[in-house]
Order: sequence, then C-alpha cells, then structure tokens
Amino acid sequence: MRGFDIVVVGGGIVGLTQALALKHSGLSVAVIENIESHGMPNGDPQLRVSALTLATENILRNLGVWQYLDPNRICSYVDMQVWDQDSFGKIEFSSEQVQKQQLGHIVENQAIRHCLWVQAQNSDFIELLAPKKIQQLVFGQQECFISLDDNSQITAKLVIGADGANSVVKKRANLAQTFWDYDQHAIVATVKTEMPHNNIARQIFTNSGPLAFLPLWDAQHCSIVWSQDEPNAAELLKLPEHQFNKALTAAFDCALGLCELVSERQSYPLKMRYARKWVDNRVAIIGDAAHTIHPLAGQGANLGILDAAALAEQIIKLAMHNKDFGLAKNLRPFERWRKTEALKMVAAMEGFKRLFAGDQPLKKLLRDTGLSLANHSSFTKQRIIQHAMGLKGELPDLAKVHID
Repeated sequence: MRGFDIVVVGGGIVGLTQALALKHSGLSVAVIENIESHGMPNGDPQLRVSALTLATENILRNLGVWQYLDPNRICSYVDMQVWDQDSFGKIEFSSEQVQKQQLGHIVENQAIRHCLWVQAQNSDFIELLAPKKIQQLVFGQQECFISLDDNSQITAKLVIGADGANSVVKKRANLAQTFWDYDQHAIVATVKTEMPHNNIARQIFTNSGPLAFLPLWDAQHCSIVWSQDEPNAAELLKLPEHQFNKALTAAFDCALGLCELVSERQSYPLKMRYARKWVDNRVAIIGDAAHTIHPLAGQGANLGILDAAALAEQIIKLAMHNKDFGLAKNLRPFERWRKTEALKMVAAMEGFKRLFAGDQPLKKLLRDTGLSLANHSSFTKQRIIQHAMGLKGELPDLAKVHID
C-alpha cells in the first residue's frame, strides 16, 4: 500500500490546477483520473471552450502552464456587448476602460487540460494515476484508504474531490448540497458568421434564455452557448442545419449577419448545485463538485481554478506550521473564503436569470432601463468589468500577479 500526503480525485482542469498549485508545499500528491490527456487540439475548434479571466491567466502563468498554450488558437476578447432582445436595453464594456489589453481569453478546454497534464507529468512531486477509477474510499481518523480498479491501494492524509458535479468524493463523504434544476439545456456549437466578430464577446437575453457568441481565433468563427428551456432545446437539436441557422440568426438579432453551423450540436442540462459543506476531516471538494452555476456569465471554470489556488494556499500555510492539513477545523478558513465568493456568483446568476426571463412588459421596461442607465455610468461599468475580469473579491496570491 502506497502512501501520499494528498490525493486529488479528478484530473480535469480544476484537479490538475490543484495538484500543480501545491508545488511549494513539500507534500507528495497523486491525481486519480479515468481519462488520460487527448493531446493538444488541432484542426477545427473544439466545442467546449472557456472564457478565462485575467485572474485565471495569472494562476496559469504562475503554474508554468499558460506559456505552453498555442497562441494561434487563443482569442483575446477586447470588448463585451450585452443586450435584451427586441428592446433598447444594452450595455457595452471595453478593455480600454480599465487600461488593459483585453478583458479575457477564449481558450479550448482540451488545450488547457493538456498543458496542465504535461506540466503535472513533468513535476517530481505529482504522480498521475491514470486511467484509473476509485472502487472504494474510506475515511479514517488519520488517513483515507483508497482502492482502485486495478486492485492497487493507496492512502492519503487528505482527499480533494475535483471530480465534477456528480462527485464520487462528495457522495462517499456524505457532503450534503442544495440543488435546483434550471429546466434548461445549454446548446454548444461552432458557427461561422457573415461578419467578423472583431474580438468582441456578445450575449443577448431572449425570452427563453441567454445566447452567447464567444469569439474564436478565426475572425468569422464563434463558439455559441445557447441556453434554452428544455422543450425548445430538444426542438432546436432536431432541426435540419439550414433551419437551425435561420433560428440562430434570428435569435441573435442578426448581429453578425447570417450564421452557419460548422460543427455538431451538443447539449447539457443546467442545474444549480451548492454543497453545504466543502470540508470535513480528511476531505475537501472544489470546482463543480462544490458548486455549479448557470453559464450565462461563463464563470464556472474560473471559480473552480480559484478554489484550487485558494485551497493550495491554505494547505501550504498549514504545512509550513506543521499543522494537520487534513483536519476540517484547519481547512475552515478556505471553506469560508471560497463559499462566500461562490455564493455571491450563484446569487448573481440566479438574479440575472430571473430578471431576464420572460417578456412581461413592466419587467422588461425596468431591466432595460437599468441596463441603459448602467451603460452610461462609468463607475458602475468599472465595477462590473473588474468583477468580470476576476479582479474583485478576495483573491489567492497565485491570481494577483503573474511571473514571466
């Protein structure tokens, strides 16, 4: 039986970030993952992308990961436009307003994960146990006991669950969660637009859900995230391509001219999950295992990466003072810190979703008036931009500055 100080369950973006962020802890780390890296993407854009904030960029730079991303497959967006369909309400943001070169970057998830994976492979304090699955997980007073599907057994002083919304770690640790269904599905696809996107991220609120166009490295290609009520989503997925193109162009107010589907369509259900406890003795959860939110602000990946950096910061402090980093009482500062930040985002996303749902005239007038007023208030826009770039709130040290 092999022993590690920390075992991270889940070798996705958040789990690998967690492992790498423990570099200066002096601790041994294992990552359990059932799927190895698929390599760096090439050819057509991948369907799943993330809008990464400046705070996330700083973390990835500090971990020596950002530098290995292919700059030719990254799109830096310099402006954001948000508006209400068939109305006067709109707000625009520019990187110039905060004296930055860009507001963020659109990057393929596979590219981020591969660069993290390679960096973890090359780290002498991390062991990647892949492809492997957990068969049994038992939490003891001093350590955790883990049996894997190849009949090997390992122990850890702390298990960190970064294994997604349906987290095995969360279930085995009996960490309760608050949950509700948005009754929506998000349709993701890659489209070609008649007019260039000009490195602008766009989002329109329709009566049945928000539609985001995220600019890709090619001037006329965008990744879309179209949140729709379940019946509408099912119908849109069934439509022939030419009819889907017409529906998409109309829903987007023809903002970039005619839209042409150039990939398959995929969808996934939207649910809000928020774990009531993120830590217990010998266990902690981060990322989607701890919280999932509506994608309308594109903050899911950023929240999870910040969780990982914050937890690593707390563990390193404890290890430096020879304190048990596996005890819940010693991990409470991390839990309070990140639960507060996540709850703010959950509340904001729920508020936005409810505010922009439906076409009740008075409600539409109020929200559109609010958007227009905010658009003409430089103070309000500055605060919104700072939040969107991940520069507001209590940030872990890894997110504050980057080291070239």
